[in-house]
Amino acid sequence: MRVEAQSAGEANPELAASLDALHRDVYANNMAPYWVVDRSVAHDEDRQVQQGRKAIPFIWKYQRQIEPLLRRSAALIKTETSERRSLVLVNPGLAPQRATASTLYVAYRVNDPREIMPPHRHSPNAIRLGLTGVTNFTGVEGENIVFGPGDLVLTPHDTWHNHGNEGDEPAINLSVLDLPLAETLNSLYFEHDYTEEEEGVRIRRAMQTERFPASYSQRVYGSGGFLPRFVSHHRGAGAASPMYVYRYEVVREFLENCRDWDGDRYEALMLEYVNPTTGGPVYKTMTFFMQMLRPGERTLPLKQSANLVLSPFEGAGYSVIGDKRIDWERFDTVVVPGGTWCQHVNGSDRQPAILFVASDEPTLKALSFYQKHGKNDNGDTVRLT
Repeated sequence: MRVEAQSAGEANPELAASLDALHRDVYANNMAPYWVVDRSVAHDEDRQVQQGRKAIPFIWKYQRQIEPLLRRSAALIKTETSERRSLVLVNPGLAPQRATASTLYVAYRVNDPREIMPPHRHSPNAIRLGLTGVTNFTGVEGENIVFGPGDLVLTPHDTWHNHGNEGDEPAINLSVLDLPLAETLNSLYFEHDYTEEEEGVRIRRAMQTERFPASYSQRVYGSGGFLPRFVSHHRGAGAASPMYVYRYEVVREFLENCRDWDGDRYEALMLEYVNPTTGGPVYKTMTFFMQMLRPGERTLPLKQSANLVLSPFEGAGYSVIGDKRIDWERFDTVVVPGGTWCQHVNGSDRQPAILFVASDEPTLKALSFYQKHGKNDNGDTVRLT
């Protein structure tokens, strides 16, 4: 591979030939050069060390693309042959890697009526957001959770859990995992051999024994400002929020009560899901928000180093990501890669738009890589974080 400028080759053909031979030998020994032969853009030494594949702004349409394929999969893929029936959103800039953004993995899942999958666990952290159906089911470490539209359910790293549907109608939910990050860090694993001890013998079980009441998360952690000292808050591996379900009706009421606040000009009204024992994000790698754009609201352009994946839950509108306008509606998924300018616009002057947002912000902050910039009314760039 020639990396020297044409002018250098023309000036000294012998040097050009020697450089070509050097570069062939470097690559043949599984190495890469990091130097500048000249200052032309093609040989910019900083560009040479950057990864070639990058996530791009993109949208997947729920009604036109995702839902029809999920319905077809439900007719063809049965629980007898597969424990999962999910569609993974693959960013075209990262394909064939199964990643929606460089650190985030998003999938849509459909469960037929009355089907419950066996327990499993894995290293990635995950959440489920109910989209359709009021009887989505997730059992997490002995807490059986039935959830509906807008409810957020955690399945933290290394916790045994299983998914399904307890009702008579199909149910669809959205999953977000930090799987690409776990894979990059060489810490990815899945386990499916769930057992429980009975009379001193370990036996395989298709369902976890219920060890907590179904209302446990809400009863123990559902009242802000209070933390009971009469229960253990160490659940699962102890590295995530012990509150495993966050109900949408509480989130929606909170946002509605704040509609008359000024809000933030870059993020409108944004509500973060937090670990009730620390006040920090629910995971050390990912955080999640519900964001309200009030009727006609338009945010100012914002650029941050964190990757964002947003899924509109109510309303419709559009986002300008980089120089691209992306129109979205309910249950679509949109990717905003880190380092990309973005602003949101509510397309209605009568109804609010509610966006569910996932971000790898905690990872960036833990590594001191997090930055946030905005543009003011004059178009000037200002440092926000």
